[in-house]
Amino acid sequence: MATTAFDDYERSRWAGRAAAFDRSFAALCAHPASALLDAAGVGAGMRVLDAGTGSGTVAGLACARGAAVVAVDAEPSMVEMARSRLPSAEQVRLAALPRLPFPDGGFDAAVANFVINHVGDPLAAIGELGRVVRPAGRIAVTIWPHPPPEAQRLWGEVFAAVGVEPPTVVPSVDADRDFPRTCDGLAGVLDAAGLTDVRCDTITWVHRTDPEAWWSGPANGISKPGLLMEAQPPDVIVRIRAAYDELTAAYRDADGLLALPTAALLASASVP
Repeated sequence: MATTAFDDYERSRWAGRAAAFDRSFAALCAHPASALLDAAGVGAGMRVLDAGTGSGTVAGLACARGAAVVAVDAEPSMVEMARSRLPSAEQVRLAALPRLPFPDGGFDAAVANFVINHVGDPLAAIGELGRVVRPAGRIAVTIWPHPPPEAQRLWGEVFAAVGVEPPTVVPSVDADRDFPRTCDGLAGVLDAAGLTDVRCDTITWVHRTDPEAWWSGPANGISKPGLLMEAQPPDVIVRIRAAYDELTAAYRDADGLLALPTAALLASASVP
């Protein structure tokens, strides 16, 4: 299973950005972690794979439940950060979907938190998670939905206010490998991978964050807003920041934090 142009693009975008992610969007991605582990049935004594561990949040919670955890990520800076934070993990290493260096059926469960968003062949990635989990074991994954929820949509409004156009040529998942980023679409991928007892739910919450933390992600090249930010000259960055301050004002609580409504899709299934 070869990597695609989208896989290569995604890895180049995340190269060396573990610290920037940790300061900005890691807390956002952490919210569904407990529900993700619940959906995979993770508990004490289980051997669990966390694929795309990022800064190690999900893996850390699985360790706290008494699971034996193996955590992998495609980005070396993420692996280094997660390894420093997961002293009780069985292993933290460099590896990426859809090719994992593990034997068939070696885990009781596998989870992937906001990882399927970043792979060029989602069906192959889900299939690989199923390969490394034993029969009757469970898999659980989260993705961001489309259309995007309010918190993520806000960035588009910021750029539109300044007249910044999105890039016209950016690698994307090939049409024949893509799927609707809806509950039915995600459930359909798990079903097509041959998994059983497929479930999908939408999780909604309000993400509370410091305005500087929310700004710092794109300002340091994180995600699609970061790609846009990198392409702008200094004077446009100043205008983007002014629009950001204006448009986020409505979301500021009395304590100065932003309260941003958002959502994620959580799907789980059993390995036959």
